[in-house]
Amino acid sequence: MAKRGRRYWLMKSEPDAFGIDDLEERRRTPWDGVRNYRARNTMRDEMAIGDLVLFYHSSATPSAVVGIARIGSEAYPDPTQFDPRSRYYDPKSSEAQPRWWLVDVEFVERLPQPVSLAELKADPELEGMWITQRGQRLSVQPVEKRHFRHVLRRGNAGLRVK
Repeated sequence: MAKRGRRYWLMKSEPDAFGIDDLEERRRTPWDGVRNYRARNTMRDEMAIGDLVLFYHSSATPSAVVGIARIGSEAYPDPTQFDPRSRYYDPKSSEAQPRWWLVDVEFVERLPQPVSLAELKADPELEGMWITQRGQRLSVQPVEKRHFRHVLRRGNAGLRVK
């Protein structure tokens, strides 16, 4: 099997539920509770250890890319789907045939300068980036390498992607 190159992603989270502060404190966390099939398929089938992530605060003032994370595990079944006490419990899922998958996400860096959605949309260098497109609500989405690098520059990130 041929080795694929690193891929780049944007993952959204509401800061009052789980924000960059939480990720920085925990250093690594399972990205659980995703209940969208397209996002699940991305995590299960496309993400790999070492891929980089723009960590995005949604439903915030302002909504913005606030940090960088890294995919820290291969996909595995989301345990919240099996727990009847969890708000993410899915009675149609079983351990033999799990419906929902997740990856672990690791903290890399907080952006010194968050990059707001308004700034992303106004920047012609980011034309075509999914987050800038009207009606794009998916919580896990691909990012082109050139867009990823440009957002890092805008946010004064210490991390450099070649």
